[in-house]
Amino acid sequence: MSRRPTDPRGDPRAAAERAFKAVTAPKPVEAAPKPPTLPGAKEMVSLRIDRDVLDAFQAEGPGWQERINAALRKAAGL
Repeated sequence: MSRRPTDPRGDPRAAAERAFKAVTAPKPVEAAPKPPTLPGAKEMVSLRIDRDVLDAFQAEGPGWQERINAALRKAAGL
């Protein structure tokens, strides 16, 4: 027979260790909320486009980026 009665919840050292870890464990880092977007604001991105598609838009002259944006908006259903 042991000298100490056993704890019905398990080993007291293990329980103390679990309690310690629960208090001292680092909390998960939450992602920062995205700032609200401004209407009409443009975002700079890097985009890979087939050369023939780019040539077709650029052949129409200045404003080719706006035309690509309009085509992408139409394709996205916006």
